Amino acid sequence: MENWYVTSTAEILEHFNTNVNTGISDQEVANRQSKYGKNEFAKQEKTSLIKEILHHLKDISTIILLLAALLSLGMALKDGHGFIEPVVIVSIVVLNLILAITQERGAEKALEALSSLNSPNCIVIRGGVQKEMDTSELVPGDIIKLQLGSIVPADARLITSTNLQVDESALTGESEPSEKDADILLQGSVPLGDQLNMVFSSCHVTSGHGLAMVTATGMQTEMGKIAGYLNNSQKIRTPLQRRLEKIAKSISIVAIAAAVLLFSIGILQGESVWSMIMLAATLAVAAVPETLNLIVTLSLSQGVKNMVNKNALIRKLTAVETLGNTSVICSDKTGTLTQNRMTIEKLWLPGNEPFGAGDEFVKDQTELLKLFALASNASVQEEEEGTLTIMGNPTEKAIMRLLHEKGLSKERISEHYRIVGEIPFSSERKMMTIVLEASSGGYLILTKGALDRLPLKSFDKETEKEVDYVHKIFAGEALRVLALGIRYLNEAPSMEKPEEIEQDLELCGLIGLIDPARPEAAQAVERAKMAGIRTIMITGDHAATASAIARNIGILGENEKVLTGQQLNEMSDEDLCRNIHHYSVYARVSPEDKIRIVEAWQENGEVVSMTGDGVNDTPALKAADVGISMGQSGTEVAKSASDMVLTDDNFATIIDAVSEGRNVFSNIRKTVYFLLVCNISEIVIMLVAQLKGWGIPVTPIMLLLVNVLGDGIPGICLSRDTSDPRLMDREPIRRDEGFLAGGLLPVIIQQTIACSVVVLVGYYIGTFRALPGTQGPSQAIGQTVAFLVLGWTSILHLFTVRSRKSIFKRMIKDNPPVLYSTMGMIAVFSLLVAFPSIGKIFGLTSIGSNHWLLAAGLSLIPTVVAEIGKFIDEQTNIREIYEYRNRVIRHRIRKDDSF
Repeated sequence: MENWYVTSTAEILEHFNTNVNTGISDQEVANRQSKYGKNEFAKQEKTSLIKEILHHLKDISTIILLLAALLSLGMALKDGHGFIEPVVIVSIVVLNLILAITQERGAEKALEALSSLNSPNCIVIRGGVQKEMDTSELVPGDIIKLQLGSIVPADARLITSTNLQVDESALTGESEPSEKDADILLQGSVPLGDQLNMVFSSCHVTSGHGLAMVTATGMQTEMGKIAGYLNNSQKIRTPLQRRLEKIAKSISIVAIAAAVLLFSIGILQGESVWSMIMLAATLAVAAVPETLNLIVTLSLSQGVKNMVNKNALIRKLTAVETLGNTSVICSDKTGTLTQNRMTIEKLWLPGNEPFGAGDEFVKDQTELLKLFALASNASVQEEEEGTLTIMGNPTEKAIMRLLHEKGLSKERISEHYRIVGEIPFSSERKMMTIVLEASSGGYLILTKGALDRLPLKSFDKETEKEVDYVHKIFAGEALRVLALGIRYLNEAPSMEKPEEIEQDLELCGLIGLIDPARPEAAQAVERAKMAGIRTIMITGDHAATASAIARNIGILGENEKVLTGQQLNEMSDEDLCRNIHHYSVYARVSPEDKIRIVEAWQENGEVVSMTGDGVNDTPALKAADVGISMGQSGTEVAKSASDMVLTDDNFATIIDAVSEGRNVFSNIRKTVYFLLVCNISEIVIMLVAQLKGWGIPVTPIMLLLVNVLGDGIPGICLSRDTSDPRLMDREPIRRDEGFLAGGLLPVIIQQTIACSVVVLVGYYIGTFRALPGTQGPSQAIGQTVAFLVLGWTSILHLFTVRSRKSIFKRMIKDNPPVLYSTMGMIAVFSLLVAFPSIGKIFGLTSIGSNHWLLAAGLSLIPTVVAEIGKFIDEQTNIREIYEYRNRVIRHRIRKDDSF
């Protein structure tokens, strides 16, 4: 596709064989429509619900769970009890399917919202006749008419333009309307925001009118390219999905291998084939943590609830945990890091030093502000609550806002003047003029606009030097400079000769405007740095403005650089990936550029969150690990493509959400630790007992009870746990880092051995050794003691996993359900043994008081072992932190104190 902005109107009309007055014929329209297709976006073929379900049922963990459900149901039907296990497993499978399918429907919604941006009708010149028609019928070469309020129906090269301004914020990210000029010719590679002789599909005409020739339709338009990215880009699996999949595969392999080994040992020892098949199947079922995905879902759901209170709406559950792993935040500038409200920052009067808008104004300074207000068309309406409603362009709104802050009003200062004429602003002139009649007599001419366009009186060298110096100061601070000229006349000027009015003006002064940073932005960026998160600014704005804001809030450091979209286009993907860490600000970028930036960070192993509010942001929002859209200023397209919506459009909210995400990851990690110890212990117990020839220490139904009641119900309470507040003082979890990293694997092995040993000891004593004051040993007593020890250790293990701190240092009041559920399940297990009439249903028998004491004592041993390990670990951790703080200025905790 050619760059039509470098082509003259005559050349482009010749290229498309179009006449500006008559357009193209109906026959030619038919030919071109067969070549280019209709002016509409291609729709992605929807996958049927059945296909999506079958796709997700192929997952190995889902297959294991379904097999477990069938085996559990078979056992339940055979034994006449234990139906809760298959019900729970099937419910988990259904929940997982709903969650996965719901997530994958997001892109379809984004495309539907994108299609709604197209204007349904447009004005076209065909066969010499001006007609209104459906935009889908447009073809390249059509002549279209643009007018105030219309939506541009396709990409087009301007032929004529009169004061034409187009709001391209949805495409380029710029908040100010773009001033178009049909006569300008551009050279080289020019960003979309600077293609002043082009208009683009779905953008709004905010001022003036013009005539344009269509150069691209449908998927070939800039907006169509974005639709193509949404259609084609495949979102990578989240870190959580990959970690859970890895854990599920590992556990499944261990469970199957253990079942096969157990079956082989039993057959060699003379056990019946059927009994060993059922035992091996039960071990496989028991070894897979059926409640893992359910607890993960509940943890994510709890995170969603907590984030709502922090002005963050989560659209996709997995985004909660991914946020916690975020290491790079790519943020838009306007409205997220800034207030999206043009504000006067500095002012200047000739012969004086520049002064700040917040200073106490003296008389001359107040007069300057009054004159700027008189030269503005913005209207101000004060509501009953005292709030102001200002109507006008962003620059004039800033003038009126400062006027009101100084205790003045446009209405009062206008009492002594009457407007007798106006020369409106135009993109060619870059200025506007208002002619006022003073009540005291005479006429006042006020012209405001770009300093280099105002027809000012000649300066002496000193004044010229002073003006140039102040202008450079303002420009160096990325301020938009606006000048005001004044002229007095005794007689009314002729409005028919504007060139005679705008001449010999005297410079009143300058104002410098900027969209200021949000007050909390700098603090949020610093908080992100302390959490090991790099903040990157990606904006369609100019480099000077973007770098000034970035430097002000701490994004742009001394050794970090600014990269423009043009420079980025000249850089290969390999160079970008290699040098990505050097750049903190990307200015004047296109939608394609944003995707490249996001993917380059991901190639470096970073977990990337991307913010955006416009249509131009949607491909990058989808490509990022977490897409974050703006709830107030964001388009529906951006919201549909995102994972999270900020209801307050505030960057600081992202950091709060990251904190909550880290807490969720911590809780999920605790759950994995908790369930792995419990389930692997069961495998070890069964294998060791069989190898020793001791028989079966725990029956299939007992294993199912422990898994559902002992592990599942208390484990669910972990979803509401609150982790160590120092989570935001450590580096983010790396994309390739597993659940067992950070020293967790040795702890799991330690606790698995402790839990396995005490159960085996309990079973051995109950089966083979007589205790004083009790009935003789038997396998039934041994199994009952083993059941109690296995159940109680699993339940008490919940307190161990909550923190690497001692259980005596961890408050119960921050999660009371943990205490309630553990005490409740300990009571349930005790009642099953205490009441033989109930216990015999599950193969349990009554035991003596010494057996009760034995079970209680053995159940406490794993907790004591864990406490000793925590004490040693804490002493080592304190020493490491002390040494680390002495080596660096900024402290971060190297070793996390919670899971």
